[in-house]
Amino acid sequence: MPNATTRPKRGRRTRRRQREDPARNELVSRSLESAQQCLFNQDYGTAFVHYLLVLNLAPVLKDFARESFRFTLFKWADELDSLGRIQDLFDCYEQALELFPADEVILNSMGEHLFRMGFRDEAAGHFHKALKLKPDFPEARENFYRVANWLVERWHFLMLNDHGRNRKYQQAIQKAVQRGCNTVLDIGTGTGILGMCAKKAGAAEVFACELSKTMYDLACEVVAANGMDGSIKILHKKSLEMEVPKDIPHRVSLVVTETVDAGLFGEGIIESLIHAWHHLLLPPQFKEPSSTGRVIPAGATVFGMAVECLEIRRHHRFVGGLSMAAAGQLHSPVSCSSEPDDSMEPYTTERLSRLPGGYKPLTEPFRALDIDFNNVQELEGLTSREVQRICLPVNQEGELDALAVWFQLHLDEDNSLSTGPQEDTCWEQAIYPVQIPNGFLLRPQDKLIIEVSCRDAYLRLCSVAVVRDGHEIRLDKRLESQYTENPIPNPSPEVELCSALACLQTGQNQAKDFCMLECSEMALLNNRQYHQSFCSSLAKLITTLKTAHQNKEQGSDIKSDPVNSRDPRDLFYVLDVSEGFSLLSLMAASQGHVKAYSSVEKSQQQEVLRRLACSNNVPEQHLEFWLNHLEDEQAMLQRPSGEKLWSAIILDCVETCGLIRQKLMEKASLARCLLEEGGHIFPERIVLYGMLVESDTLLLESAVQGQEPTLGFNIAPFINQFTVPVHVFLDFSTLECRHLSASVELFVLDLMDSSANYSNREVKVQATSSGRVTAIPFWYQIHLDEEISISTLSQDSHWKQAAVVLQKPLEIRAGDWVCLAVQLHKSSISISVRQCNIL
Repeated sequence: MPNATTRPKRGRRTRRRQREDPARNELVSRSLESAQQCLFNQDYGTAFVHYLLVLNLAPVLKDFARESFRFTLFKWADELDSLGRIQDLFDCYEQALELFPADEVILNSMGEHLFRMGFRDEAAGHFHKALKLKPDFPEARENFYRVANWLVERWHFLMLNDHGRNRKYQQAIQKAVQRGCNTVLDIGTGTGILGMCAKKAGAAEVFACELSKTMYDLACEVVAANGMDGSIKILHKKSLEMEVPKDIPHRVSLVVTETVDAGLFGEGIIESLIHAWHHLLLPPQFKEPSSTGRVIPAGATVFGMAVECLEIRRHHRFVGGLSMAAAGQLHSPVSCSSEPDDSMEPYTTERLSRLPGGYKPLTEPFRALDIDFNNVQELEGLTSREVQRICLPVNQEGELDALAVWFQLHLDEDNSLSTGPQEDTCWEQAIYPVQIPNGFLLRPQDKLIIEVSCRDAYLRLCSVAVVRDGHEIRLDKRLESQYTENPIPNPSPEVELCSALACLQTGQNQAKDFCMLECSEMALLNNRQYHQSFCSSLAKLITTLKTAHQNKEQGSDIKSDPVNSRDPRDLFYVLDVSEGFSLLSLMAASQGHVKAYSSVEKSQQQEVLRRLACSNNVPEQHLEFWLNHLEDEQAMLQRPSGEKLWSAIILDCVETCGLIRQKLMEKASLARCLLEEGGHIFPERIVLYGMLVESDTLLLESAVQGQEPTLGFNIAPFINQFTVPVHVFLDFSTLECRHLSASVELFVLDLMDSSANYSNREVKVQATSSGRVTAIPFWYQIHLDEEISISTLSQDSHWKQAAVVLQKPLEIRAGDWVCLAVQLHKSSISISVRQCNIL
């Protein structure tokens, strides 16, 4: 019982009310008034400073001024961004977050700036904080999904779902530890799985390093969740920066790593292993395993073959129907030569088994290189090896498009992994495109000469020559005329004329006469249907406008609006705001009576368009570059001049990855206000189509599957935080899946008529087959006008497709109805699925 006689404790003295400070209040009032006036005058920098002063002196005004402060911050940040004052921009955001540390809108906006500038880890952190504060914040959610694709690449899920690969690594590590390798370093630990395998096998000490901040944090979470945080030390740094005893107390007896890419050496495994042998690993010469250093994987063998593949061809060199000779050579930035070239990537990656149209092997697979990762002298001598020449018999006729390369990774004497195109593997193959302007047709009995080198620790394979009828034809030189006719039977007179004109150029000009375009831009140039459809649609528009203006002139008794009235001699104005390289402005200018503006920004690409305009007799003054006229690139959509409006505006609506471009509808809304009477937006309408499918492949690429832990470790809940609902860069035509319904119209975006648009729609789809709905792949029909349209699913399309992948597959039977709730939010499409009953 409490002691009733105890004197009550003295209560805390009531804090004296703070005395009003008239001078302080006057300063706050004046600064707030000045901030509002500066905001009205669009002096955002000064307004921002005044708001900082006000909110620091009078925090009670935060709720009142929050919206105006956000607006001021975002406008001032855009100005700083355009001026290149990046440090000042981030200083402003830091000051803003000191005032509003839990403001999800400011966090999300700062994340967007960080992501645009390449700070992906930091951007993800800001998006994640914003989502924790407001889980239903759509902009932060979409941004997080976008950055998650960069931070945790989809191959992490594939590897963790590749049970065969996981078991073989576990077996090799277990065997090494049991033989005495009891101190282990896991280089490039990722989720930490290989390091945990070593600890589980009985290693006394395990260290790991990871460069990516996101993956480092993830590995720390995973290791802690599996009760190993006290026995595995993870460092957030490159292995090349690690030292003994600064980072690890002594040299280790085993290094485990999978820092290899499709081209084997692209992630720097050679450099990291040389450094490890010199600084982190025990030397290999001792006989006792505990005193001897070794590496898993122990080595690798590289294989390759020559292939014909139209899909590779159209992404790396020009094969379209347009006459491009005057522009010089156009090709992708992927080109391999024996000598290193910093401006070029030696290879790209593809999964050969999934390429639309397939591929044809032109040679048998050949052995290109062997490497022993446990021989430091061999590693150090790799870059100085003499170039190896390999002569390959050609066994099938076909155009030489690329060398496809894969490897066998020897984990130890008993366990190996193959990345070959016929294997059921999580790996892609390395593709070395052959950049010959007019291609080269290989024939049986030919011999293809390949050069293999590793001058800069990148594996380089080059097709250098063909031996035919005892004569060597060099492929890395300009082909003689008798051979250029091989891959192009019956060339048109136009092609012959353009080729002849190209040959008249001087040798000095030829050496510089090339332009590199991104692979997706090369595929766009090769999309004949797209260009032909646009030309037809634009020609119809110009004809209609000419007729309308002539009819208007004839009715001279009617007074015209000075903005919309037109002298018959005036030009029609067309603006192309496509991102990247585009020929649409040139095609518009070639229509006659049109002045076209291109948004192409790079000077080399502008020069290509100028040359093409000249060779196609387009007057120089009829094609201009719009960004050269603008001080602010963000204000791209504006009148061509004070008294003019646009006859047509071309919008870039669909990203190559298969998604609607961000802010498309906002751009369309502004574009409609800038059109003359009868003017047109290209395209005028986009129709979204999709279907129900069952695809285990999409599930495996989207999240770690199954209820069982991976090799006994709890990893899935942590890495699956980075699962994104939409799978992009999909080739639907080669996707392994079962179609469970017919294709259906899901959504319509009308760029010309805003009243026809809606934000959500429910679509009922009837199943044609029984199965599990795991995804809804989708694509677009792009309507240039009422009669002419193109599909992003066509064989020549430069666009890929996308798919919404369901977290929980839906079991259905043939005849069942499924309801799809399709929603559009700021140009982002989301789809949710449920089973519905139709009465």
